[in-house]
Amino acid sequence: MSEAIAVELDPLKMKRNTLEDQLGSLVTDPGVYRFKDEKGIVIYVGKAKNLKKRVSSYFNRTHTDPKTAALVRKVVSLNTVVTATEKEALILESSLITRHKPRYNIILKDDKRYPSLRINLHDDWPALEIVRRIEKDGALYFGPYTSSSAVHATVKFINRHFKLRKCKSSTLNSRSRPCLNHQMGLCLAPCCLDVSRDAYMEMVAQVVLFLKGRAPELVANLRKEMMRCASEEQFEAAAELRDRLFAVEKTLEKQVVVSTDMADRDVMDICMQGPAVCITLMQVRGGVLLGSRSYHLLETIAGPEEVAEHFVCQYYDKHAAPAEVLISHRFDAEEAVREHLRETAGRRVSVLFPSRGEKAKLMEMARKNGERRLAEIISGADADRKVLEKLMGRLGMDRLPMRIESYDNSNISGNDPVAGMVVFENGRPKKSDYRTFRMKADTRSDDYAAMEEVLARRFADSEKREPLPDLLMVDGGKGQLNVAMSVLEHLGLDGAFSVIGIAKMREEAGETQDKIYLPGRSNPVNMGTQPDLLLFLQRMRDEVHRFAITFQRRVRGKRSVSSKLDGIAGVGKKRKAMLLKHFGGVTAIKDASVEALGDLPGITPEIAHAIKDALR
Repeated sequence: MSEAIAVELDPLKMKRNTLEDQLGSLVTDPGVYRFKDEKGIVIYVGKAKNLKKRVSSYFNRTHTDPKTAALVRKVVSLNTVVTATEKEALILESSLITRHKPRYNIILKDDKRYPSLRINLHDDWPALEIVRRIEKDGALYFGPYTSSSAVHATVKFINRHFKLRKCKSSTLNSRSRPCLNHQMGLCLAPCCLDVSRDAYMEMVAQVVLFLKGRAPELVANLRKEMMRCASEEQFEAAAELRDRLFAVEKTLEKQVVVSTDMADRDVMDICMQGPAVCITLMQVRGGVLLGSRSYHLLETIAGPEEVAEHFVCQYYDKHAAPAEVLISHRFDAEEAVREHLRETAGRRVSVLFPSRGEKAKLMEMARKNGERRLAEIISGADADRKVLEKLMGRLGMDRLPMRIESYDNSNISGNDPVAGMVVFENGRPKKSDYRTFRMKADTRSDDYAAMEEVLARRFADSEKREPLPDLLMVDGGKGQLNVAMSVLEHLGLDGAFSVIGIAKMREEAGETQDKIYLPGRSNPVNMGTQPDLLLFLQRMRDEVHRFAITFQRRVRGKRSVSSKLDGIAGVGKKRKAMLLKHFGGVTAIKDASVEALGDLPGITPEIAHAIKDALR
């Protein structure tokens, strides 16, 4: 009887019954579906014009594609959201992918590491600035650019030939005289001089034309304005416009014209080889090729059509779509995508799939770039995998070290103790998973206690410890390795993954290379015959060392700028700055009388006494 009850209450069977019930209750309306694994984690998000037909197709047949088969095996439950139209399903799907970041979906990485240029036309005196994040704040953004040097070269050119203000908004109208930029002829100095706003905004419009790739139009405008100034005998203004015209014409000579219709368009090619995919995006503005970028994934269950659809939706949620978008592969929801882009851009956007003519030649250019880039990516991934396979064998691991975590402590003479954690996935740094730790306990003179605290905080919470590493490396040799093993054993993670320690060589002891230690083994692992493995681990050790030191300097820097005036009731940033400026330093403030302090504006007798008491 007890055995029958145990079988009846088997959790896996209950989940399967739940999945079967959910499949049986599917409707034929459009909507979005989410697949979940046994832990309730969303592993895939999809949309469908007919939910019942689309979702059932995953479970009603045997999949030849191993990735899709692996996905189906992990699905234990699902839920659906019915929408009124396919377009609404498209928007909801993109939102849910961004929120859940499912393992099996195409996820476009954030562009925050790429610089963009920003001009806010709503400011009284718009300025050009370099930013790392594109916001929906009504400002004009140009980019993102893959090359920081190209961005700074562009800004340098604009600063030299267009005299926009360089100061920040917070300092505008606060200067009594122009700064050095004005004296060098690089700024009109609207912060303190009487500058015509119409003339300034005309210059801003010229900068916008230049950044939009409308250089021919800008040249025509500059030539017309130059001739007008010359005819009105405004020779200095005409000479300035002439120099600006020559500079823009010189940049035109270096630009690559790829289309004769001078249109704005993005060209997207989807190149796949097995489960790996490379998405190439070429930006053409005014017929001129501004640049090319690529996105890649080494593993995906999606075909090129689904990749194209997901990429378009995610990319243009963050960037303004041009008049035309050329795509290499058709997808089912192309009409819904057109409507979505039209609404987000606020104007008509054409989504085309060219097969001949000039536009097809652009697609061919993007395809060749994509094929070359994908070959480089696959070659690099193969080399990384070979290193990981050799590392697995050398360390006697039972699985490939796809995720490696490395830890290191940092302090200055025992002060401001911190630690850093870096993560390598598939042999490459995964900076989004890097973590820093500020020691909560008093570990100033005890590196072992610091490592114990860090590892306990990383792995103590069973709900937040995922994902677990395949390999954990601590910097410090056998001592830190023993600390790590003790912590993991206490947390019930003994044997859950491999652990190693790395120690620097001691030249005075005749050692010729760094040492790698394994638990329960007194002698280091012999890495002499495979120096590439030691080099890989050293590179990871150096990365966590750099990361921890950088964080420690930042913590120490914040502490060093503190003042004895901080925390005094009634003394904020402005009064603190006023006191320091008037007296020249904290010592002089300490020596000043209560009456001298009270003579300053805003310093009441009560605040003056509080200052004296705090500094006594």
